[in-house]
Amino acid sequence: MASKYSVKIRTIVEELGLTPLHTSADYDTRILTVADVNRPALQLTGFYNYFDPKRLQIIGRVESTYLELKTADERRNCFEELMKLNIAALVICHNTVAFPECLEMAEKYDCNVFTTTEDTSDFMANVIVSLHTHLAPRTTVHGVLVEVHGEGVLLTGESGIGKSETALELIKRGHRLIADDAVDIRRVNKNSLVGTAPELIRYYMELRGIGVVDVRHLYGVGSVKPEGAIDLVVNMERWDDNKAYDRLGLTSEVQDILGVTVPSITIPVGPGRNLAVILELAAMNNRQKKMGYNAAETLASNHDFAVDSGMI
Repeated sequence: MASKYSVKIRTIVEELGLTPLHTSADYDTRILTVADVNRPALQLTGFYNYFDPKRLQIIGRVESTYLELKTADERRNCFEELMKLNIAALVICHNTVAFPECLEMAEKYDCNVFTTTEDTSDFMANVIVSLHTHLAPRTTVHGVLVEVHGEGVLLTGESGIGKSETALELIKRGHRLIADDAVDIRRVNKNSLVGTAPELIRYYMELRGIGVVDVRHLYGVGSVKPEGAIDLVVNMERWDDNKAYDRLGLTSEVQDILGVTVPSITIPVGPGRNLAVILELAAMNNRQKKMGYNAAETLASNHDFAVDSGMI
């Protein structure tokens, strides 16, 4: 399925170190909009009933061995039928020497042809990951993303609640900033979200009364990270004496982002609360839950056992 996002073919070529054999006139602007790839084995035999020319086409040893059995005229016809459909690009794996007929048709129909030294399976795995990353569904949210004890923590809440100040304290405690104010989120697979900052404001923070600061220059490259997973959403809100807050943690809250369910907690903000320490604890507790241990459930289970056994 085509994505509403796109990536330039040149970007994929540079990322994966492909060697150009022939580039089209629009090579610098030609884009890919489909994350799927195709090995045109059936197409080389003449079967085009189900074929998407927008996909990246990959030729491996199977296809090359099949073409070696053909005469030059037959190979020329195979490549002509393929390239006249204006395919996005063709990649030949294993550093296999391209057939002259392939390059002839590439020039005739102005198609992109590249080669790689990688095995077909390895290249397909790498290019699929790259395409899914570039073409992933995405959204932008107002918040701060920090990595705390290896957990990606997304801080949300109304403007002025103290998200940036809390993130700054976490940075001073050795954790890393990923994004402040605006967080670009991509769904890289069915269950994973990755967040980053818009390029223009990456590694910058805005602090009321001080202004904009460059965290990387102030605290060093170890204090920032270009992107990171989102493992926990922390909703910060002003303390309300009339609201009952969860004190045991038996109720699991979640938040849906781009179709991915992410664990969520609500932290009331009030005078005297050390939010940085609380968030460190929340991150470690979230990791512990992912590893199969839930302190609240264990306490409840121990309590029920004590009641049933007459201990209390």
